[in-house]
This record gives sequence, C-alpha cells and structure tokens, in this order.
Amino acid sequence: MTTTAYDKQTASELIAGFDARPEMLVQILHAFMQRFGWISEAAIRQLATELNLSRAEVHGVVSYYHDFRTSPPGRHIVKVCQAEACQAMGSRELSSHAAKALGVEMHGRSDDVTLEPVYCLGNCACSPAIMVDGKTYGRVSTERFDEIVATLQEPLR
Repeated sequence: MTTTAYDKQTASELIAGFDARPEMLVQILHAFMQRFGWISEAAIRQLATELNLSRAEVHGVVSYYHDFRTSPPGRHIVKVCQAEACQAMGSRELSSHAAKALGVEMHGRSDDVTLEPVYCLGNCACSPAIMVDGKTYGRVSTERFDEIVATLQEPLR
C-alpha cells in the first residue's frame, strides 16, 4: 500500500464531494483512507471543522471502526480474520504464526508490513481467512500463509 502525504486542499475536495454533510462521516473517512492510507490528527481536526463536529466525535468514529488506522501503514497490509467461524478453524494460531513470520505483533507495523485483526471478511465458509493488500484468501494454513507472503511484489524484510 502506498500512502500519500496529507494535503488540506485535497481533503477539502473529498469532504466537499459529500456536500460536507456530517452524516456522511464514515464514507468520508473511507475516502480519506483510500486517498491518504490513514487518518492523521490533522485530518481529524479538519473533518471536525468542516463538518461542524467536535474532534471527539470524529475521533470516536475513527477509533470505533477497525478499518480506520491512525498511523501510516507499512508497504503491505495483512489482516487476519478474528470472527467466530475463523477462530473455530484456527485463526488464533494463524494470528500467532503471522506475528512471528512477519516480525510484528497484531496492530503493529514495520516499514514493510502492517498486521491487523479484522472481524469478518465475509469468507466464513472458507475459514480461516486473511486479506493481503486487499485480496482475500480462504482456508489459510500456516504453510499457505507463508506461501502467500512469499509472493508479494515487494518482499518482506
């Protein structure tokens, strides 16, 4: 994943694209994530001002949803499903393996990778599931995890 430096003008244009309506905050945050890769403190302040919300309201939404990160991600984003179906099929062990294999703890990041939990990838029939750089994989064993990570365009480490 590439991140783009935060730009106030671009942010204003994104907000204006939703008519600066406060009820569109979640959609605007998704647009910020697509454009910038993360939600910075400057973005939270600007959103609060332009949507006539408090910073606490914006921050509350950002911190509530797992899809919004508040620090820049690594080059690759690896998400391991933590939902019940995936847990029943071994996602806890897979999460532990991923942390060791990638050298970062869950919620952690390095320049190479960000490792995040996700609470449903909609792939329950093929659990445990992971998502790597936006692509979902099902029935992921520790061996398959290692194979998937090995095929990344910009290899880890």
